[in-house]
Amino acid sequence: MRGDLTPALVETSVWTDGMLAQAGIPVHDTPLVTVGGGIGSFVLVDYLRIAGAPTSAIRVLSNIETPWQTYRYLTRVSQIPDHERIRSDSGSTPDNIWAFPSYAVREAFAARGLRGFVEPLFRVATEPLLSDYFTPRIGAVLDSMAREAARISYPQMLVPGQVRMVRRRAGGGYFTVITPPSGRSETRRVAFRSRHVHLGVGYPGLKFLPDLQEYRSRYGDVRRVVNAYEPHEHVYDELIRHPATVVVRGAGIVASRILDRLITDRDRHGARTHIVHLFRTYVRGSHGPSVFMRRRGGDGWAYQGFNYPKSVWGGQLKARMRALEGEERRALYETIGGTNTPRRRKWQEQLARGRHEGWYATRVGEVERLTPGPGGTVVTRVRTADGMLEVPAAYVIDATGLVADIREHRVLADLLDHSGAGHNPLGRLDVERTFEVRGTRSGSGRLYASGAATLGGYFPGVDTFLGLQIAAQEICDDLASQGFVPRLGVARSVSQWVRWMRNQPV
Repeated sequence: MRGDLTPALVETSVWTDGMLAQAGIPVHDTPLVTVGGGIGSFVLVDYLRIAGAPTSAIRVLSNIETPWQTYRYLTRVSQIPDHERIRSDSGSTPDNIWAFPSYAVREAFAARGLRGFVEPLFRVATEPLLSDYFTPRIGAVLDSMAREAARISYPQMLVPGQVRMVRRRAGGGYFTVITPPSGRSETRRVAFRSRHVHLGVGYPGLKFLPDLQEYRSRYGDVRRVVNAYEPHEHVYDELIRHPATVVVRGAGIVASRILDRLITDRDRHGARTHIVHLFRTYVRGSHGPSVFMRRRGGDGWAYQGFNYPKSVWGGQLKARMRALEGEERRALYETIGGTNTPRRRKWQEQLARGRHEGWYATRVGEVERLTPGPGGTVVTRVRTADGMLEVPAAYVIDATGLVADIREHRVLADLLDHSGAGHNPLGRLDVERTFEVRGTRSGSGRLYASGAATLGGYFPGVDTFLGLQIAAQEICDDLASQGFVPRLGVARSVSQWVRWMRNQPV
C-alpha cells in the first residue's frame, strides 16, 4: 500500500512538508492534536471546549472508541465491577471541572430514601475519623463521563487509528503520524500537521516480575500464573468448583481487590480457597521519617486513603514539590510514595476472619523462582529470613502493577530518540510546570504530556482523576497565554457551569 513511512522519514528527526509529500502520506491540518484518547485526553478537551475552543481546532487520535474504555477494562479485570467503589474522592470529577456537585452530593440526591440521602453526605463530612473515605461507584463515574463527552461533542473530534510517532516540523509545529483502521484510508499512514500536540498515552502495558515472566516464557503456562490486569476470570471459576490454594503477590489497592474477590467467593459461593499472600516487605505499624510524615500500617500493609497524601493536589506538598529539582525531588517522591492501600473496615474484617479461621496466611521474602509442581500446581520458591520456603499452589496472581518504563511505549520511545525529550528524576518523561515536555519545543509549537508517563515531575498526583484535571488546567492556561484559546474567566466559568448543570452543549 502506498503512503508509508520511508527510511528517510524514520531516520530524520525534523521533517519538512516536502518529505511527507514525497512519501505520498496525506496531511491534515488542525491546530491541536491530543494523542491517546483516554481520560487524560478527555479532560484536556473538556477544559479547552469550556474555555471556548471549537471542535474544528482539536483532533483526538486514538485506537479506543471512548475515553473510559481502557480504564473500564482495567477496573473490571482487577475486580472492580460497575457497582463497586473506586479509589478516588468525592471531588475528583473528570466530567466536571468545577467539582460541584461532587459525587457524594449527586449520590445523595439520586437516592430513593432518607438513609440513601444522608449516608454519602455523612461519610464525606466525617471522613476519615468516623467513617471510611467516601469514594464513588465506578458505574456513576463512567456514566457521567459519557454524558459530558456527548455535551462537548467529543465524538466529532475523534479520529480512529494507531499513532506511530510525533516528529517536529521544520518551521514550527509537529507532524503526528497515524495508522488508520483497515479500509479507512487509501494510504497506509496519515499525518496531522498541528501547532501543538498533547500526549495522554497512559501506561505502556502490563508489568511482570522477572520470575513470573521467566516461568511463563519457559513453560508457556499463562493460565495458572496470571497478572491482575489481564483477563483471569477462569481462576475464580475454578476455585469455586475445586478447593485449592492460590498465591497472591502485591500489597497495593489491586491486591486488596483480588483478596476481596477471593474472600467474597468463599462467603457467597462456598469456595474453599486457601490464600497465601506473599509480601516482599512486611509493614508492622506506622512508619515514616518524622511525626509529620507518617503513614499508618499493619499486618503487612501500608495504609493510605489515596495514592498520595491529599496535600499533593492542593496543599503544602504540592507547593514544596513544585520548587524542587533533581535529587531533592526524587527523595521527596520516595518519602511520600510507595505501595499502599486504603484501610477499609470491610477488608480489615475479611482478613482478620481469614487469619482466625486459618484460610488466609502471609509469607514474607524474596521470590527466587517459580517451577511446575505435582498435580498441575505451581511451586513458588521464596527466600525468607528463616531460609528457603516452597509454596505450592493451583494459581499465582500477580498484583504488583503496570509497566513504568516509558520506553516500552513506541510513541514515547520515538520521542526520546528524535524530539529532544528526556527523563525526569524517576525515569519518566521530563515536563515543565506547565506540562510542556522539556526540550521538544518546535518554533511557536509546544508539546505537552500528562498522566502516568510524567510521574516524577513538579506535580506528584498525575495518575489520578484530579491530577489529570490539574494538568489539563495548567496546559489550558499555557495555551491561553499563547492565544490558542480564551482565558477562562469568572463570567464564562459561571455561565458554562450553568450550562453543565442543564446538560446544554458548550
